[in-house]
Formats: sequence, C-alpha cells, structure tokens
Amino acid sequence: MPNSFFSLSTPSAELWRLSATELAQLIRVRKVSAREAAEATLQRLEAVNPRINAVVECRPELVREQADRIDRMVARGDDPGPLGGVPVTVKVNTDQAGFATTNGSRLQKDQMAAVSSPAVDNLVKAGAVLLGRSNAPTFALRWFTSNLIHGHTRNPRDPSLTAGGSTGGGAAAVAAGIGQLALGTDIGGSLRYPAYACGVHGLRPTLGRVPAYNASSPERAIGPQLMSSTGPIARTIEDLRVALAAMSAPDPRDPWWVPAPLDGPPVQLRAAVCLRPGGLHIAPEVEAAVADAGRRLADAGWMVEEIDDTPPLLEAAEVHARLWLGDGYADLAAAAARDGDPGALATVAGVRSIVEKLPPDVVARSLVQRATLTRQWRVFLAKHPVLLLPVSTELPFPDDLDLQGEAGYQRVWHAQTILRGLPAMGLPGLAVSTNLVGSTPIGVQIVADHYREDLCLRAGQVIEAAGTPPSPIDPVI
Repeated sequence: MPNSFFSLSTPSAELWRLSATELAQLIRVRKVSAREAAEATLQRLEAVNPRINAVVECRPELVREQADRIDRMVARGDDPGPLGGVPVTVKVNTDQAGFATTNGSRLQKDQMAAVSSPAVDNLVKAGAVLLGRSNAPTFALRWFTSNLIHGHTRNPRDPSLTAGGSTGGGAAAVAAGIGQLALGTDIGGSLRYPAYACGVHGLRPTLGRVPAYNASSPERAIGPQLMSSTGPIARTIEDLRVALAAMSAPDPRDPWWVPAPLDGPPVQLRAAVCLRPGGLHIAPEVEAAVADAGRRLADAGWMVEEIDDTPPLLEAAEVHARLWLGDGYADLAAAAARDGDPGALATVAGVRSIVEKLPPDVVARSLVQRATLTRQWRVFLAKHPVLLLPVSTELPFPDDLDLQGEAGYQRVWHAQTILRGLPAMGLPGLAVSTNLVGSTPIGVQIVADHYREDLCLRAGQVIEAAGTPPSPIDPVI
C-alpha cells in the first residue's frame, strides 16, 4: 500500500512524512497549520539536503510568507486549494518569479525570471507553497544530475547510483522528504527516469496537457516544443493525480495547451504487457518487475495480455533524436563549450555521430514520420488502453556512467531507447516504483493514449497498492 505515516500522535516536526493529499486535508480542517508544515519541511531540508544537494536555492522567509498566506485563507473560511500548504520544489530550468532560471549552466546564472511559468502559477493558485529550486544537469541534457554552478545531486537511496536526470534534484528531494511534490520537465525521460532511479513516481503528461512557457528564454525549436512536457514527481499516485489537475489549468501563454477533460470515456480494464519492446535486450530484473506489475493488475481483475512487441519504438526513438538534434545542435555544442560542464560536453560528443548523418531537411522529414508513427500508436492504444513497458533496459545506472568514455555514453543512450521513443509522439507516461533490488529501485512504465493520464494513474494506483519501496527515507550517505 502507499506509505502513510500520519497518526494523531504524529509530531508536527515530522509533517514532511505525509503525502500531499494527507497534509492538505489536515491544513484544510485546521488540525495543523501551513506554517507548521513549512517549518517541518525547512527543518528536514536543513537536516538532509547537505548530504544529497537536491535543492540548490531556498529562501526560508519566502516559504514562511507563503505558508502564512494559506493560514490566513483558512482562518477566513476561504478555500486554500487542493494543495493548500503543500511544499513543492521547482526545477531550475523552469521560470519562478524572482529566481534565476539557471538551467544548471554558468551561462544563465543571472537569467532572472520576472514572471513564473504557467505550471508554477497554477500550483500557487492551487495553494502550493514553493519551497525552493531543485537541481538539474547543465541544459537538462543528461540522465544524471550535476553541473558547475550548483554541484552534484546524490541519490538518497544509494549514492553510487544516479539520482536520474534531468529532474534529479526534484526526485531526490521527494524521496528524502524535502517537499511532497516536485515540478519537473520531460523531453526524453526527465521526469520518469529520476522517479525510477530514486524509487518514487513520476508522470510525463501528454503534449498540451500542462501549459508551459519560459518568458526568460528564447522560443524553443519546433522539435523540443512538440516533445517536452511539464509534470509532477511524488511519493503516491494520488498525489500525482491532484498535482496534475492543479498544473493543467488553462493559460493563454502556451499555444499547445488543450482543454481536454482529466477523465476520459470509460474503457475496459485491459492492459498489454511487453517485456522486450523493439527486441531490446532487457535486464532480467527489469523484465521481472514489468511482469510483476502485470500480475498485480491481473490480481485486481484487469484483463492482462502479454504481447511480443509494440508499434515501432526504435523508429520513434530515431525520430526523437532527429527532432531534438536536427535544429540547434551547433548552438548547443557552442554553449556547452562555453560552459565547460563535463556532462554537457560528453552529451554533445556522444550524439555528434547522429548529427553528422542528418539531411538538411531532417526536421520536415521527421515531422512527416512522426505523423505516421503517432497514427500507428493511437490505433494500437485504442485496442490496448494501457501498456506496461520497462522504464529503461537496465536498473538505475552507476552515477556518471555517461562520463566513462564512448562505451559508457553509448550504453546509457541505448538503455534509454524506450524513454526517448514515447515523447516523439507526445504520449503520456507514468513511472511507478514497485520494489528494490537490494538498495536499487525498480519499477514499471505505464503508457496510454493522448490525454488518458487517467488510465495511467488508475493502473498505477492498482500497482502501487501491491507494494512500493519505503518513502520518504533518510539518505544513505
């Protein structure tokens, strides 16, 4: 079952242990105050953040001011919102008014945001208390989290493992009890993979579900616009559900935003399980976790079918790479050289051979190919409303594996094929943590059709109910 630590004897100093929904309800009915919750979280941050470096900027007085505002609302009898008083971290590549959108780069250390991004504004409207800025790799390029401006984030479950990336700071914070929720982004696994690596849950919403825009930064190329998604990381599926609803409120600044209902039409509870999509070699422990997740659904009454393969996934991963790299690689390489971060430089070098083969009209060709692939996947998902897949072909990587020469980088790139392929079609995906292999987290990825995050969450809640790793935890460092 999802972890729940609250009892009537829970001391206020340990309110950080609660889920977001539990905490918000207690604040709403005045059993605890938002100020008490903020103080407990600030104390937790002070106690454990130095060991993992998940949150790289926090202004305690600003946190207290936000909490006091929530308490005044409650005292007046006003609705504080579904996340009233819940501490949330915001990734350093997302605009938060008054803070630098550093994107983990020394080149952007003074890039101050005058206004917040739509998703941040929506969380505030829902009552969330913005706790601080969570770490990310330089330019959000890696599945590992370190940079030359904010330093290295450690996995609280096992410091020898990556905390994931690029929302590594957010996932590590949630796992360690520094805030109930983390706001992050995902263009190639940057929400799903850190959740997988840190033993929590991460939701990549459909393109257009959560409005996104950084006024502090230039407009992105069309490929990243079509593939990037803003979403939450949490310790429970229910917290993801509430966070998604809050973050999805409309905002005119995002031309991709779609007013799709949060709950789609009823479907049969039917799931497909694919252990080796695209014929990829999958680690035995990862296969076993996906199969176990399928059994959990079957035990709960779902119709579960094991299938040999999905619609084209390797081809989708190629389209992802072309749309990401086909417009702007030269600028990225130049920026990485100016910044000097080893991880960013390794990424630029690792994908150079792909870029060198791209035709001049790569983006136009890839957009046509994307349409074909999206059609194939939508037809498949109409028949199989829920699909279970590995998150990665491997268990969470040893930290900084991508810096271990060409072989290390290519091993990482290949292992993340599944994570890279799905954003090419703008599909939603949910990483659910299900177990530990020793101290190493393991889990499953749930995929559904566009704007059917409700199906991902419904299946995820069943899988979660059969067991998840203990969370939050004290960092093992």
